[in-house]
Amino acid sequence: MKIAVAGTGYVGLSLAVLLSQENEVWALDVVPEKVEMINQRRSPIADEYIEKFLAEKDLNLHATLDYTEAFSGAEFVIISTPTNYDEEQNFFDTSSVEDVISKVLSLPDCNATMVVKSTIPVGFIQRMREKYQTDRIFFSPEFLREGKALYDNLYPSRIIVGDETPEAHKFAELLVSAAEKKDVPVLFMSSTEAEAVKLFANTYLALRVAYFNELDTYALSKGLDTKDIIAGVSLDPRIGDFYNNPSFGYGGYCLPKDTKQLLANYKDVPQNLISAIVSANETRKEFIVSEIMRLNPEVVGIYRLTMKAGSDNFRSSAIQDIMRMLRARGVEVIIFEPTLASDDDMLYEDFPIINDLEAFKENSSVIVANRLEPEISDVSDKVYTRDLFSRD
Repeated sequence: MKIAVAGTGYVGLSLAVLLSQENEVWALDVVPEKVEMINQRRSPIADEYIEKFLAEKDLNLHATLDYTEAFSGAEFVIISTPTNYDEEQNFFDTSSVEDVISKVLSLPDCNATMVVKSTIPVGFIQRMREKYQTDRIFFSPEFLREGKALYDNLYPSRIIVGDETPEAHKFAELLVSAAEKKDVPVLFMSSTEAEAVKLFANTYLALRVAYFNELDTYALSKGLDTKDIIAGVSLDPRIGDFYNNPSFGYGGYCLPKDTKQLLANYKDVPQNLISAIVSANETRKEFIVSEIMRLNPEVVGIYRLTMKAGSDNFRSSAIQDIMRMLRARGVEVIIFEPTLASDDDMLYEDFPIINDLEAFKENSSVIVANRLEPEISDVSDKVYTRDLFSRD
C-alpha cells in the first residue's frame, strides 16, 4: 500500500524506513536538503540503523516537498511533525499537526486515515475530530530513543493504538509485521487514553532522572560516595540497575516539554509530584553551576552539547542552560562540538566554538562534560562530570 509520512525527524524517518521495506512510502518534509539526502539514501540524522538501512536495504522510499504528491492515494498518513512547547501559551504548539490534517482533508483523492505520532496534549485528537468533522484520525504514541529510533521500531517495547476500528488494527499489524521482535504487546484504547500514556511514560522517565540526580546532589553536599549509594539502592529488583547514571539534568526532544505539558493538563486536578519533577530539573542545573563555580574557573570548556553518546541532538540539553548561567556569573565559556562547523568567527549563541580538540583542552581551565569519552581522558584532572557509570 502507499503510506505517507509527514515530518522526517527521528520518529518520521525511522517509520518511513521501517515501513518502506514492504510498502510504498512517501516522506514529506519542508527542508529541501533533508529531502535530497533521503532520496540519495543518506540519513539527515545520526541513527546507526537508519544509516545502515538506507545504505543497504532495497527500500521503496521517496522523499518530497510536495504534500499533494505525498498524500494523494495514500491509505495512511502518519503525522510526525514537531510540537514544541510554547512557554507563553503553556501548551504544545500543535500548528504543524493541524496544518497536515487540513491538507489531507483538502485533497479530493485522499481518503487516508491519519495517524498522529507527534506528541500532543491529552484530548487533542477528540478536539480535531470535532473541529474537522472527521473520524479518520487517531493517535499512536512512539517510544523511541534518539539515535536508536529505528532499532526501537524493530524491537518495540509495546505498540499502542488510540482507536479500535479496522483501520487501527490494520495500522497495528503494519508495525507488528515490520518488527523483528516477536510477540510484541499491542494495546488498543481511546486516543485520549493513548495521549495520556505518552505523557505519563515520559514524565516517569524524567522523574527517574531527577531522582538519581537529587540523590547525587545530596551525596555531594554531604561528602558521600554517590556511586556506592546508587549501587546499593539499585540492587533492589523493584528499582533496578538502569537509568540511574547522574547527569546535569534531563533534556532533549521530549522530556522537558512533555513534563510541562502534563503539568498543564493537570489544571484543576490536585497534584504535587508533577510540578516537583519540572522544578527539580532547574534546581539540579543551579546546583551543578554552583559546584563548577567552586573550582574558580577562568575558562570553562563545554565538551559536547549533546546529551548522550551516539546522538547528534542537543535540543534543550541541560548543558546549554548551564553555559548561560556560567556566563551570567562572568565566566568565559568555549564549546567543543564537532557536529557544528567551526572557524575563527564561528559562534553558537555568542559562545565561541573551538573544534581543534587539543586547542580546546589547552584553553580550558575546567572542562565540563555531561558524558565522558576516551578522547578527554588525558585531561581528566580538568574534567568536571557527574557521569559515574560511563553509560547514558
